[in-house]
Amino acid sequence: MSNTFRATTLALAVGVALGTAPSYAAGAEDSAKEEQVEKIIVVGSRGAPRSVNDSPVPVDLIGSEELDRAGNTNMLELLKGTIPSFNVHENPISDAASLVKPANLRGLSSDSTLILVNGKRRHRASVIAMLGGGINDGAQGPDIGVIPSAALKQVEVLRDGAAAQYGSDAIAGVMNFVLKDDADGGTLTARYGSYYEGDGDTVEVAGNIGLPLTDDGFANLTFQYKTSDATSRSVQRPDAAGFIAAGNNDVSSLAQIWGSPEVNDDITIFGNFGLDLGNDKEAYMFANYSERDVRGGFYFRNPHTRGGVYSGDGGGSLLIADIAQAGGAARTCQAVPITSGNVLTQQDYIDNVANNDNCFSFNEMLPGGFTPNFGGNIVDTAVTFGTRGELDNNVVYDVSASVGRNQSSYVIYDTLNASLGPETPRDFEPGKHTQLEKSFNVDFSKDIDVDSIDALLIAGGYEWHSESFEVTAGDVESFTAGPYTEQGFGIGSNGFPGFKPSAAGVFSRQNYAVYVDVEAQITDSLLLGTALRYEDYSSFGDDINYKLTAQYDITDELSIRGSLSTGFRAPTVGQANYSNVQTALDGGVLVDSALLPASNPIAVQLGATELTPEESKSVALGVVWSLGDIFMTLDAYKIEVEDRISQSERYALSADDKVALKAAGVPNVDSIQQVSFFTNDFDTTTTGVDLIANYSTSILDGDSTFSLAYNYNKTEVDSYTEVTGDFKVSRLENDLPNHRATFTWLQNYEDFSFFARANYYGEYQGVHVDYDATINTGEAALTLDAEVSYFLNDDLTLSVGAQNLFDQEATKINFTDAGAAACGSVAEPCVNNQWGGVYYETSPFGFNGGFYYVKATYNF
Repeated sequence: MSNTFRATTLALAVGVALGTAPSYAAGAEDSAKEEQVEKIIVVGSRGAPRSVNDSPVPVDLIGSEELDRAGNTNMLELLKGTIPSFNVHENPISDAASLVKPANLRGLSSDSTLILVNGKRRHRASVIAMLGGGINDGAQGPDIGVIPSAALKQVEVLRDGAAAQYGSDAIAGVMNFVLKDDADGGTLTARYGSYYEGDGDTVEVAGNIGLPLTDDGFANLTFQYKTSDATSRSVQRPDAAGFIAAGNNDVSSLAQIWGSPEVNDDITIFGNFGLDLGNDKEAYMFANYSERDVRGGFYFRNPHTRGGVYSGDGGGSLLIADIAQAGGAARTCQAVPITSGNVLTQQDYIDNVANNDNCFSFNEMLPGGFTPNFGGNIVDTAVTFGTRGELDNNVVYDVSASVGRNQSSYVIYDTLNASLGPETPRDFEPGKHTQLEKSFNVDFSKDIDVDSIDALLIAGGYEWHSESFEVTAGDVESFTAGPYTEQGFGIGSNGFPGFKPSAAGVFSRQNYAVYVDVEAQITDSLLLGTALRYEDYSSFGDDINYKLTAQYDITDELSIRGSLSTGFRAPTVGQANYSNVQTALDGGVLVDSALLPASNPIAVQLGATELTPEESKSVALGVVWSLGDIFMTLDAYKIEVEDRISQSERYALSADDKVALKAAGVPNVDSIQQVSFFTNDFDTTTTGVDLIANYSTSILDGDSTFSLAYNYNKTEVDSYTEVTGDFKVSRLENDLPNHRATFTWLQNYEDFSFFARANYYGEYQGVHVDYDATINTGEAALTLDAEVSYFLNDDLTLSVGAQNLFDQEATKINFTDAGAAACGSVAEPCVNNQWGGVYYETSPFGFNGGFYYVKATYNF
């Protein structure tokens, strides 16, 4: 079998098997197939690029045409629709996790997948997912969402442990985003879409252009601008409805929103540059600037029960501020027990508060309660430059340096600092997080002639990496303890208190690594490889990891492959040093919970220890088969991870704990009811199978390709303590479906093309608002995506499509058996609850329903 045939078949097969193979007019078919020959991979080996089926480890290749067809504007959603082992949840009302959504490859946390751009390590985001939906609690991965599909030549997804080659974070695998490098031509795309429910309107304009950089180089530039309206899949909360029924007309018709956040002014600029220096040498540089504003909902603050604002005893009586007492006088305000469904109508409230200038209750300022609105401005910048080539002794070198920075500036609207009483602002800037990373790499490789084997490659190198996490204090009003603190009112901007100057600072570390890779083509049929990496960190010491790979061609059409490796994931600087206060639900009640560093005395008292790296062992075995128009890969894997890092259970604070916390400088202690911390507390084993199969033929007078991609993935927690807790274990094991699959039909004609993709999602654990009483079984579901494209001429293509074409609903929250009283009726299955959600937020295909879009693409 020729290499040309194998590369062409492989690239097309993988693209279609992932559900988004390219389409093209029949007249351009030959040239498009020629382009497929170039779609080879560079991830997974330090040797020459190879085709997917020549790789001893499983690699998915997703081309630019595939990404264009996927019908979404967010890179996370694009990958979710094309890689069955890749999962993303909506994460509504989840603090900063709403700003940078975490994702999961093979059921592991978002920071267990290493992200590369043009083969170089991508910096992580500044957001730590405090409410990360169980699996991602405390994760700090890169912000994949800033990478626009218009800038990409292809995406390579290595589904195998690779820490011995690339260092920390590559436990689940590696994603390499390869930027376009054309020196001419370009595209301009305009797209509009909306959900069937009539919300979530999305507008996107994206463009890419290739320009010559002198006669010997290229400058490829990409821009993308988009906006997305918020969605709502909510019903009125029963407590809010009760207030309205009792005559409180200041309660919003939807007191709390469950949906996707609003995204405004999402702009990204990417540049990729290359220059031939002659003598087999070149210089390169790529960079990006990205910025967006995100705004989403929070929990409703009940005007009878919200602690530290409306009540100090769970709704038994109002929390009343005595203005004179705050100035040093004796207290004169009298208690007002809450004895009705609307305290505003009680005569004792009217006499003692509403008509008393000295006595103040937030029921006067916000009689219908309030719902904070949380958001932030995310700015992401990076630049990498370097040179590569071949020396006189045939040694290939690559020297590069990178700087990446991600900053999250938080804002919270429509809330208050209760301790400031009637003088409180309503909007706050609680502070910023900044992640800054710098790296320097030197890589060498050389092919060595050995008489007894076909080929031998030896590669090695050195990497230096520096990482810092900065906390910037918020505005004074967001964290200050006002004059009403001693009267029981909460401190700081309610929902997300600001970072105090005592919590601000820059936390940093450095590490370096040396590594060596060897690949030996023993015979035409047998490829063996090994990698060894030594890493040393300034914070916790050193680590050594290895990897062994092999591929054996039984025939020209059939081969087997396998790998054995160890890996690690270093705790991030943010995880090791960050402290914050957040609002969370505990047993259905809103409480203020502090996240503490593992070194904090209270965390140590509760069982925390200094964070250490996660350690992993991976083994994989696969089969690659290609025969005529059929291509198939089948890979089984097992990943064992010890000492996994996550956020602990939340512990209730005693009075003595609070005294110790104040002495340790933790902000806003008086309003904190619980604490948690990051910890190495549990071990997991993940097993799974990936199947990709493809068949190409001609039917219905056109070119047809059918494909199947299937993933089985199961994570089991092998050991844990009460620090992790049973509920977290249940989320780790059951939130994601064990079975996911896609089946795709792609059809090409001279003037138009279409594709249809069926997506299967197995059963999952339905969880709502991170509250274990809502656990239920999410039903298996089948959704359909479809797109039709018409080639108006050689340059202009018009497309119309839909995701979840038949509007398959996510599983509804059903409290018929437990908590039905909160719904007010048990006559029909209950889809309401005390938090106002309709669907379980762990739905693997989202809860927003069907989405349609129209798109126009101009090629020049």
